[in-house]
This record gives sequence, C-alpha cells and structure tokens, in this order.
Amino acid sequence: MNVSTTVWIVTCVVILGLFVFDFFAHVRTPHEPTFKESATWSAVYIGLAVVFGGIVFWQYGSTYGGEYFAGYITEKALSVDNLFVFLIIMTTFSVPRQYQQKVLLIGIVMALVMRGGFIALGAAAINNFSWVFYLFGAFLIYTAYKLIKEAGHEEENEVEQETKIMRLVKKVLPTTEEYHGDRLTVKIDGKRVVTPMLMALVVIGFTDILFALDSIPAIYGLTTEPYIVFTANAFALMGLRQLYFLIGGLLDRLVYLSYGLSLVLAFIGVKLVLHALHENELGFINGGEHVAVPEITTGLSLSVIVGILAVTTVASLIKTRGKSAEDVDKAATVDAGTASEIDRDSTR
Repeated sequence: MNVSTTVWIVTCVVILGLFVFDFFAHVRTPHEPTFKESATWSAVYIGLAVVFGGIVFWQYGSTYGGEYFAGYITEKALSVDNLFVFLIIMTTFSVPRQYQQKVLLIGIVMALVMRGGFIALGAAAINNFSWVFYLFGAFLIYTAYKLIKEAGHEEENEVEQETKIMRLVKKVLPTTEEYHGDRLTVKIDGKRVVTPMLMALVVIGFTDILFALDSIPAIYGLTTEPYIVFTANAFALMGLRQLYFLIGGLLDRLVYLSYGLSLVLAFIGVKLVLHALHENELGFINGGEHVAVPEITTGLSLSVIVGILAVTTVASLIKTRGKSAEDVDKAATVDAGTASEIDRDSTR
C-alpha cells in the first residue's frame, strides 16, 4: 500500500479538524446532550467511517478495504468496552453530567495521540523483526484468557486500579474535593490545586495506555499497514463521546461483551501466530525456514469478528431483556455509593 506523505498530512489535518469542530460545536458550552443529538452525531461519525472505507476500497483495492473494515469493527468493539470503564471513572469522581463531554473528548484525543505512538513503534518493530508477530499473538491470547477469567468482576478490578492511581496522584499533587465548573486547576488561599476534573483525566490517561496495549496488537493482527491501523483507530474513537451518552444505559445489558471480545482477541492472536510461522526466521523453529501453515484471510477474519460480536450482542440483550430502567437506575445508585466510599478511602 503506497500512501504518500501528502495523503498522510491531509488525513491527519481532516481528523484533527473533526475533533476541533466537535469541541467548538458541542463541548465548549457545557451541557448534557440529548438522545437526539447523541444519536444524530453517532450516525454521522459512523457514516464518515464507512465513506472513508469506501474510498480505501476505491483507491487501494478490496484487500486493503477489507482490512480497514475488519480493523474498524474490532477497534469500535474494543472502544465500546472502554466506555464501561469511562462510566466507572465518571461515577468514581462524580463528574457532573454537563462536564462529562469535556472529559471524554480530551480523554479520546489523549488516546489517539498515545495510540499514534504505539502504532509508530509497532510499525518499526514489524519492519525490522518478523518475530514480533509471535509476541503480539501470545500477548493477545493471554489478554483473551484474562478477559474470560475476570468476566463479571471488571468493575471491581477497575475501581481497585483507579484507587491506586488516585492515591499516587494525591501524594504528588495538592488536590481539592470540590468542582469549580469545568476548570482543571484552581487557586485556593493563594495555592494552586488540582480539581477532580483533572484527576479524572489523569486516570483516563493511564487507562488509555492500557487500552492501547490491547488494541494496537489486535489491529496489527488484521493489517500491517500503518495508515489503515491509524485511520481505523481514529474513526473508531471518533463519535465515542456521543456513543457514551447514547448507549450509557445499555452498557449494563451487554453482559457477554467481555466473552465476545476475548474470543475476538484469541482469534486474532492465533491468526498472528500462524502468520509468524508462515514468515518464520527464528533458527530454533523449523531451522529458520518458513512453516507451511494455513493463513487466515481478511474476508474470513471480517466474517468471524462480525459473527462473534453479533452473537454476543444478541445473546446479551436476550439474557437481560427483562431488566427494566428501574433496575438500571438502582444499579447506578449502588455504583455511585460504592464510588463515594472508595473516594473517601482514597483520601485517608
């Protein structure tokens, strides 16, 4: 895939422009978005991602087009799982609804910047060391195992991790427990202190690093083209803020999402190991010669990923179809109480 520097620059400028537009059009003035606003702009950003995929098909062929859509769908699914973590962070810090958009947008931009760094490192490693596919594959299979092992306990694990980060930050930086609008820092008695808004962003920043460790090897298992890896990640993250408000009440109903994602990551991990064997250069494996193993095509990858996610979503909704809005509100109240208790513990 021959992508010129000009195309890279234009793509980055357009993506940056979309984030800037998002900030000035929706985030600059604090407010809680309506369902209609969230649904409309979620559809717009998904539409843009599909249109871009069509352009990739047109300009670079069906192989790269298929790789883009497989990568986009995988990253979008992982991003939905990340929304659950964002929800826990918002609850833990009791971020007012009208300010959550700002925290989310800044967090998403941070995620894209961090992923850009990981994408560059991954591309350099792949170009110089073919055996890195063994590492990526093994890591994804291990991650899939962890997801299954921790299924049903994601919230407890995430809260425990956040508490450790909060304690560390509070040891280093002077903090206040009160919000001052959407400001990140404020002066109290002549001393500059950090608000809970900035604390929430710090925690999101740390979790973004962990997200990148999962998502970048996963998409490199579907394509080795840095341009496709970057754009699939960018379009998957775009519209994530709107999606947070659109399906926030449905997140608790996706009870099998972790199982579905673990299957997707395990599948991609196996695909990476097979590719590594096919490209093998390690002397202690088959004498450094390529191993004649079947490789999984992009079309099959796309079909398996879509199939797993569709079955997972339908099964989750069937399992929780009797769950009422009252149940969701009750769970949110319990979560808020738990978060408040943890926040008090972290100040001790």
